[in-house]
Amino acid sequence: MTENDVHFDREVDARGLNCPLPILRAKKALTDLPSGQVLKVMSTDPGSKRDFEAFSRQTGHELVRTDVGERQWTFYLKRR
Repeated sequence: MTENDVHFDREVDARGLNCPLPILRAKKALTDLPSGQVLKVMSTDPGSKRDFEAFSRQTGHELVRTDVGERQWTFYLKRR
């Protein structure tokens, strides 16, 4: 499955930002999305995988998919 297989409605580029900024940017973007829409977040913070998994559990937004690259993680979150 490639990146093009996932439909998303909005994108946040949090590359180069460290914790907690990727989560804060995602949280802000999700508040602007209607329920059911998907947010794509790109991050280079090594701790972001753990952070987004916890964020999803705590908020109820579904972590649809996580793509792991060499130095980048891409998360797809569906707004609850």
